[in-house]
Amino acid sequence: MTEHGAPPSRDGDSPDPLILDGGLATELEADGFDLNHPLWSAKVLIETPQAVRAVHARFLAAGADCIISATYQASFPGLLRHGLPDKESERLFRFAVQLAAEERNRFWRDPANREGRRRPLVAASVGPYGAFLADGSEYTGDYPADDAALAAFHWRRLELLARSGADLLAIETIPSAREGRVLRRLLERLEDPPPAWLSFTCRDGARLSDGTPVQEIAADLAGCTRIPWIGVNCTAPKHLAALIPKIGAATGKPVVAYPNGDGRWDPVRKVWETPAETADLPRLAVEWRRLGAALIGGCCRTRPRDIRGVRAALRNRA
Repeated sequence: MTEHGAPPSRDGDSPDPLILDGGLATELEADGFDLNHPLWSAKVLIETPQAVRAVHARFLAAGADCIISATYQASFPGLLRHGLPDKESERLFRFAVQLAAEERNRFWRDPANREGRRRPLVAASVGPYGAFLADGSEYTGDYPADDAALAAFHWRRLELLARSGADLLAIETIPSAREGRVLRRLLERLEDPPPAWLSFTCRDGARLSDGTPVQEIAADLAGCTRIPWIGVNCTAPKHLAALIPKIGAATGKPVVAYPNGDGRWDPVRKVWETPAETADLPRLAVEWRRLGAALIGGCCRTRPRDIRGVRAALRNRA
């Protein structure tokens, strides 16, 4: 289904970090879509997939080396709740990865896009249990589910996306050490999956959203060969300079860093409580790279112009 790209270096020694894309949902909202829905961007994937394709194209044109599929908020129980039986949900997950891969392949066929670029990768997004709940718990980890229920929720989607043709798995926005450990165990059950990154949300420069010290969970995951990169996403950029070296020291692995643009998000009302101004991501990205980040991009509130700036800043550094 896809042409597989080479995964990024796992040792962090490459002089060039992998540039991730930015906020897919932010771009869809800028295009006029209302994402105040439990399926979030997956609703657009179902109803207007060409809009998702257009966002992938924008981030590729802006310089992203990796685009992330629109599967973050999609889950079997979540899709069933909105009328999609399991077989249709399976097709939707595969379609999301295929759509991203087709856009990547279209971009790469143009020789003008190859100058100074590595062939972009496609990462299949795996969101937290809290994204399915859509009640703000993806930023607290306060779930009404035990480990067995979390494993049952994640397993089928994770196993399917591992066989979808994606180059990478992006296990992202995980708020708690408990959910991270469950996901590690599931990854170790998979048969020959693509490499994965696991990134957490953090409340400050030292702790996950659930209060766990970041060094503690990073050390727990350090020995998992299925997770070559560990890091932070959907977190205020001001915290990353403290978080990146803590994660790197605890794991010896290259770090993933893709924060929000900035501001304070109310996950219950689903609104930003601060003006739509983003941090100076290009300037910050240079510092994050110096501290050990090897996969760098943006999450909510980051736009193609931010990714273009990050790429330019990191290339100028080299």
